[in-house]
Amino acid sequence: MYKLLVVDDHPIFRQAISGIIDEKFPGTICDSAESIDEAIVHIKSNNEYDLVLLDLNMPDTSGLNGLLTLRNDFPETPVVIVSAENDKQQILQTISYGAVGFISKSSSVESIAESLTSIFNGNVCLPSDIIRTASTQAAPQAKKEFEILPEKIHLLTRKELMVLKHLTKGEANKAIAYEMNISETTVKSHVSSILKKLGATNRVKVVVGSANIDFDQYLKR
Repeated sequence: MYKLLVVDDHPIFRQAISGIIDEKFPGTICDSAESIDEAIVHIKSNNEYDLVLLDLNMPDTSGLNGLLTLRNDFPETPVVIVSAENDKQQILQTISYGAVGFISKSSSVESIAESLTSIFNGNVCLPSDIIRTASTQAAPQAKKEFEILPEKIHLLTRKELMVLKHLTKGEANKAIAYEMNISETTVKSHVSSILKKLGATNRVKVVVGSANIDFDQYLKR
């Protein structure tokens, strides 16, 4: 089904996350590495990984250095951060530096599985509390980098506005589809249209840029 690489210096965690993947995504091949150097060897010998699950802090790297190394050396290989890090600014920075998502090590098995499913579906995944508090606690710089102008909001249809409102609450496509009584495929279509109309490269930028939008005002039209 998928081929993944788990990069973490703790063998117990590597075994645990591999077990979750085996259970939730049957047939998936899950390799492991205990350092960035070992991960580089794996990726060089097999460039067909669908996803690399990377810890932020290991003996041979710290902070964003490991992520930057992998993104620079293997830009076509998607990386999701799986970490105990709880600093909101650094979590948002992992996305701006090219990660496709951030999964907390304290997440439940079901939450980890849902996050991976969302990423496999092409979404950028962040913890909902990070998205909800981005504008006030972690995103002043991100907001400067991407700002949604009122005239662009007016380009969105009512359905797209409703989808965007759900996105700012940190909801995944599946949850949005349920709340709006539409298919998940339709949600994906709306998200793609929203990104295009607002000129954003990913949904995280849209969410951060939309933090102070009064959706009720726009939805009254």
